[in-house]
Amino acid sequence: MELKEVIKNRRSIRKYKEEGVSKEILEELVECARLAPSAKNRQPWKFLIVKEEIKNQIANMMIEREDNVKFNKEKGSSVKQTAKIMKQAPILILVLKQYDENWRTGDLLSIGGAIEHICLRAEDLGVGSLWIRDIVYTQQEIAKLVGYADMEVVSAISIGYANEAPKERPRKKLTEILEWQS
Repeated sequence: MELKEVIKNRRSIRKYKEEGVSKEILEELVECARLAPSAKNRQPWKFLIVKEEIKNQIANMMIEREDNVKFNKEKGSSVKQTAKIMKQAPILILVLKQYDENWRTGDLLSIGGAIEHICLRAEDLGVGSLWIRDIVYTQQEIAKLVGYADMEVVSAISIGYANEAPKERPRKKLTEILEWQS
């Protein structure tokens, strides 16, 4: 598939088939993340693939913790719904980084690029993905659970074969986001 077509077709998948994803595909996704550019070539990421019991423990932590976190009452919380999606997906990729306040912005931007590489390659391979932010409320507990208490879990990605075909979401017009100055 052409790159622009992959970008245009990529969707956040929230319903997955029970079918597993092969080790070869998962390694291919992380290989594409490894090739992403990073600030000063720091490559600040670590990817941890979890499934079944650990994945469900993480989702349960999120559900339990949500009741103790104050959310914007107007917008509500998506944590429980995200945790249910994570339980349904066969694979969860945790994205970790070292704590380093001096490099926080650069590292997070770099990790965002690596995650996007995963999501785009997944689309190209016919695999669904969901970039997850809601782990932020339990990231320390998750890091401890998976044996990386000294690292920060900055994001996660659910991976599996899509059991839905979401329509394109509305996007701002180019004229709303692009400005030319001379």
